[in-house]
Amino acid sequence: MERTLVLLKPDAVQRAIVGEIITRFEKVGLKIVGMKMVYPDRDHYHKHYEDIGKMITRHNKKVFEITLEMMMAGPVIAIVLEGVEAISLVRKMVGTTEPKSSPPGTIRGDYTHISYAYANSKDLPVPNVIHASGSEKDAKEEIPHWFKPKELFEYETVHEKFTFSSKKK
Repeated sequence: MERTLVLLKPDAVQRAIVGEIITRFEKVGLKIVGMKMVYPDRDHYHKHYEDIGKMITRHNKKVFEITLEMMMAGPVIAIVLEGVEAISLVRKMVGTTEPKSSPPGTIRGDYTHISYAYANSKDLPVPNVIHASGSEKDAKEEIPHWFKPKELFEYETVHEKFTFSSKKK
């Protein structure tokens, strides 16, 4: 089993689409092992986006600052999902980072539409409603940054009981 971090960004919370997004993950059989609403400070986001995500390194300081401003616009819902190949499955469900490029049926494709070109021309952030760990390495760094071990839970879902059972009848 693999674990991944998902953040429902302030635009998802403010648009009241959190339940719809969480439902998608549950319907595909992913298990929520941790979830909370938080309002992180700038230092927390700096660690997430630069120390772990290398946003300034990959893009530039301006993109980083615009992203932090957007993320600090309201609370986020932080979720740890668990399942078989959870990281790649969640990334597939979420769609590409640029909303305009995300196909219909993905979370970003269904709930967002702004292009990088439009956002850059207006010095705006790209409201793409969700963050998902990009790799196993990212997930292993992001999860402990957002959750203490006691905030993550072990339990069996009905889906696991009937799908992953190793017992023969």
